[in-house]
Amino acid sequence: MSGVPLFDADGRFEGYAGAARELTALLAAAAANAAPPARLLAEHAARTRQLELAVRELDSFSHSVSHDLRAPLRVVDGFANIVLEDYGDRLDDLGREHLKRIVAAAGRMNAMIDTLLALAKMTGREIERERVDLARLAQELADELATQYERRPQFVNAAEAVVEGDRTLLRLVLQNLLGNAFKFSARVAAPRVEFGVRDENGRPVYFVRDNGAGFDMRFADKLFGLFQRFHSANEFPGTGVGLATVQRIVRKHGGRIWAESKPGEGATFYFTLWERR
Repeated sequence: MSGVPLFDADGRFEGYAGAARELTALLAAAAANAAPPARLLAEHAARTRQLELAVRELDSFSHSVSHDLRAPLRVVDGFANIVLEDYGDRLDDLGREHLKRIVAAAGRMNAMIDTLLALAKMTGREIERERVDLARLAQELADELATQYERRPQFVNAAEAVVEGDRTLLRLVLQNLLGNAFKFSARVAAPRVEFGVRDENGRPVYFVRDNGAGFDMRFADKLFGLFQRFHSANEFPGTGVGLATVQRIVRKHGGRIWAESKPGEGATFYFTLWERR
């Protein structure tokens, strides 16, 4: 509301002339505009509480796995080894073979617990972003892996693949993908492994390709699940956690991962980074 005083010709006050404006709608609009920041703060606080709860649950889970599962596993492994060492000569060949299988199974279970704990720790880790040369990392890892195989695979590397991300986690991605490529191509006559990058709609897509055992794409939906294996442990050793780890790291980097393969014709694993920011 606003107004001015009015006077007659003799200077006597007669009243005011002015205008009034209804501000209810204006004030309501202002309040509505002020609401989003408050709402966003509340949503942020809720997400923070959820994250803190998830971290506490992860710590509790890791503690349970580390102590509650390892304790009985140590008992099984310990007594099986005692029987094998102290009483093995009293058993026939079949009995000793059964005990060896128990010891081996306990060892595999222990390795699975280790990888599960590592996966849990990695999932809760904050990304430390820096420039990372994936091609250089791939070459270093390929040189290390080649020493583990009698038939050294031909390794073809990308000319350049510099990205932004967490060096430790991205190294783990390549370590798992290249490790699988070397492992599953080790039995072919001329093993070949490649790390490369291609352009797809203006975005780089990185890949690891081999000419090894491959797998049936009918089961591709299970590929990145925990403890999922397409080959027996006797044929190709492993815990079945590597690809699940890779998928989680790629997702933490705003990317996605998928694979193409045919049995006996090798496999190619593709991944992107920072599609979502």
